Amino acid sequence: MLAIIAKKLTQFLIAFGASMLALMMSLTALDVGLRYIFNRPLSGAFELVEYMMAILVPFSIAYCAQQKEHVGVDLIIERFSRKVRTVFDIITTFITLIFVFVIAWQNVLYFFEVRDSGLTSSVLLIPAYPFIAPTAIAFATFGLILVVHLIELFSEVTN
Repeated sequence: MLAIIAKKLTQFLIAFGASMLALMMSLTALDVGLRYIFNRPLSGAFELVEYMMAILVPFSIAYCAQQKEHVGVDLIIERFSRKVRTVFDIITTFITLIFVFVIAWQNVLYFFEVRDSGLTSSVLLIPAYPFIAPTAIAFATFGLILVVHLIELFSEVTN
């Protein structure tokens, strides 16, 4: 059940992130076109692209975790038996889980700090705090994916 929730949440995040990528490309193309054809760039386009990137990148990290496509170096570990490799995988996944939840929690705290400060973008005066939330959401989802992975690893060791 937890695996299904993690997968559905990740699918939503990657769809939303892909939408942000399409918007970023369209906005950048429009900005460049207006700049070179009419000498009138879009005011604040750079800020909007930055904010969209703040959504796209964290959501992509969650998707990468779901697909188990993170970079791993196993020059020494690959020489051990399957069971020993699984134990190493459990240890590294657990340590990663701790870091991921700390990152998510610190982003929640930062979200409220920035909200209370009233920080906005310089040109369009868009509040900054809503664009911190995607990082917290993505890393919480990443943590959920790691929990599912840990459960799979523990079942592999006990079998």
